[in-house]
Amino acid sequence: MATLSTLILLLCVAKDAMPSSPHWKPTWPSYRVPVILPQSTLNLDKPQFDAEARLEVVSPCGPACHKSSPLPTYEEVKNYLSYETLYANGSLTETEVGIYILSNGGDGSQGRSRTKRQIYGYDSRFSIFGKDFLLNYPFSTSVKLSTGCTGTLVAEKHVLTAAHCIHDGKSYVKGAQKLRVGFLKPKHKDGSKGSNITNSAMPEKMKFQWIRVKRTHVPKGWIKGNANDIGMDYDYALLELKKPHKRKFMKIGVSPPARHLPGGRIHFSGYDNDRPGNLVYRFCDVKDETYDLLYQQCDAQPGASGSGVYVRMWKRQNHKWERKIIGIFSGHQWVDMNGTPQDFNVAVRITPLKYAQICYWIKGNYLDCREG
Repeated sequence: MATLSTLILLLCVAKDAMPSSPHWKPTWPSYRVPVILPQSTLNLDKPQFDAEARLEVVSPCGPACHKSSPLPTYEEVKNYLSYETLYANGSLTETEVGIYILSNGGDGSQGRSRTKRQIYGYDSRFSIFGKDFLLNYPFSTSVKLSTGCTGTLVAEKHVLTAAHCIHDGKSYVKGAQKLRVGFLKPKHKDGSKGSNITNSAMPEKMKFQWIRVKRTHVPKGWIKGNANDIGMDYDYALLELKKPHKRKFMKIGVSPPARHLPGGRIHFSGYDNDRPGNLVYRFCDVKDETYDLLYQQCDAQPGASGSGVYVRMWKRQNHKWERKIIGIFSGHQWVDMNGTPQDFNVAVRITPLKYAQICYWIKGNYLDCREG
C-alpha cells in the first residue's frame, strides 16, 4: 500500500493554476478531492460524560515540530479519519472508513503556562452589535455551544466546531449528551414587536435561542492522538441539529496555501469569554503553516474555540465572490523557537481528506463532495 506521501501529492494538485496577470483576483482553486466512505460500524458502550469542557488546547509542538514529523501511512490515516458518532439518547458508534482516489469520476469542473490572554499587542478584536450586523451574513453563521465554545453553520442542520469542545481525548465532556446550539436573536420587551430603537444610544439587547443536537461526529484522530500532537491536526467535530436553523450558512472549502489567501489573511468570529453575550470578529495574517495547521496571531480568548476560519475569494465557475470556511480555530500554543518561547493561535486546516469526510457527514453522498 502506498504511503500517504504519494496520496498527499495527488490531493494537493490544484487544477487551476494561479495566474500572474496584474488584474488577478484571489480565486478558489479546484482540488482533486478523494472519496471517504464508511466500511463498517460498531456499537460502543455508552460514554460516561465525565470530562470537564476545555475552552482552549495548549500544545508545545510548533511548526518546525509538525513539519519534521514523519508522514503517516495510508492505514494510519484511515484510522485517524474513522470516527465516533454520539447520539442524543447517549448511544455511541465507531465507524471505520476507506479512502479512494478517483482519477476522473465526478471531478467536474502542555507547555509553558500563561495567563489566558491570547492578545498580541493592541487588542484588534471588534465586538459586533445590533441586529443589522448580528443577523446578517457572515456574522449570522456564528453560533454558541452550550459547552462554552463557538460553532459555525455549514448546512441547513449542521454546525462545525472544535473536537475539544465535545471530547477531551479520553471522554466526552459533561453536557455533550444534551448539547445545545445557541442563536443570537433580538430581545424585545413585551408589546414592542421590534419597535424602532434608532434613537437609543444603547445597542439592542440580544438573547440566545437554543436548538438541541441530534448527533455528533468526532474523528478518531482526535480521540486516538490527543495524547500526542497528532490530535491537534484533527481537532474538529460536526454537529447535526434536531431541526433546521433557517439561516444562511457558509460552505466549507479546501484550505489553499497561505500565500494564495487574499492579503495572506484569515477571518473568524466567536463568543470570547471576556466579552460575554457579544460576538467578536477579528482578522490577521497567517504567520506559518503545515499541511494540517495554520499558525497565526489573531487576538482571541477562550470561548472562541470552534470558530470557523474563513476567507473571501473569487469563484470562477459562478463568476462571483464567495466566502468559505477553510479551517477551525483550535486554540493557543507556546512554541520553543530556537530556545525562545513564541506563542501562536492555531487553526486546523480543511485538507482535501477532511473536506471529503466533513462533506460526507453533511450530505451522506460522496458524489456531492467531489469539488473542494
